[in-house]
Amino acid sequence: MPDLPLLLLARDRDFHGLTPDELSRRVRSGMLARIRQGVYTDGQAWRNLKAWEQYRLRVQAAAETFQKPTVFCRHSSASVWGIPSIGASHPVQALTFKNDGGRSRAGVSRHFAALAGLNIVSREGLLVTDRIRTVLDLAASIPFTDAVAPMDHVLRPDRSHHLPALTTAELEAGIGSNYSAAAGRRIQAVIGFADPASGSAGESLSRALIHVAGFEAPVLQQPVHDAAGNLIGYADFYWKDAKVVGEFDGEEKYVKPEYLKGRSASQAVVLEKNRENRIRATGLNVVRWDWADLMAPGTLEGKLAAAGVRRRRTRSGALEQMVRP
Repeated sequence: MPDLPLLLLARDRDFHGLTPDELSRRVRSGMLARIRQGVYTDGQAWRNLKAWEQYRLRVQAAAETFQKPTVFCRHSSASVWGIPSIGASHPVQALTFKNDGGRSRAGVSRHFAALAGLNIVSREGLLVTDRIRTVLDLAASIPFTDAVAPMDHVLRPDRSHHLPALTTAELEAGIGSNYSAAAGRRIQAVIGFADPASGSAGESLSRALIHVAGFEAPVLQQPVHDAAGNLIGYADFYWKDAKVVGEFDGEEKYVKPEYLKGRSASQAVVLEKNRENRIRATGLNVVRWDWADLMAPGTLEGKLAAAGVRRRRTRSGALEQMVRP
């Protein structure tokens, strides 16, 4: 819809020659998508977006409707920084500087923060908490398993956004007096577990679920060679004693240009199958899973248990406390 902006505000409809009835008609026909009260975008373009891209646009839409400058935080800030989040149903999240416990209204959750020690950054035209505060706030407020992916991400350089890696020392220094003792312990648990060797959000979530299920820690990005010593590839997860390789199948392998390297999706699938066959020929068992498996409780645990991956211990009440803040 080239005659309209990316985000069409209902209050600006007169500038585009649209009546309220015309807006409603375009929404019903699918030409426009209503992404928040009073904000619309091209319907087809909206449907083509991934869930995290739609969420990022919702954050932008919220900013367009606020009368006062707003500082976005947690998942919303993460979306602006390009930090991955687990799940797709998060509300837009922003800070409030009134210590009234925070509030939610019109699809926006407000969270109190003291201005002292708060580093606010302008990015992509929005005010957001800096990367350190963003991932620490997430670690303090969401399940351990979900908090690992954002923390893993910031520990490695983000080349697509031209951002350097953060250090463990920087993250720990950011805790300071900004959090309660209990929140500080949750954050420290995530920082202590985080690993920049994790290659994607799906791998990070997998590793966290593996840990919570009590399995032995896998080696990450293990090189696998054939009988002639030729490199077959790098395994996402490797358990030496069990002779098991674990592979997370994210859609990136089959759709993103940087992974395809000029190949078609079907060619990538064939190459991945051949790679798996070569790994199996070395005597290793290959266990594969995808996002659907990670979202179904117990599925990954069942796959690894069936493959003979050993547990360092069974689940415990103490361990369960790591999963929920």
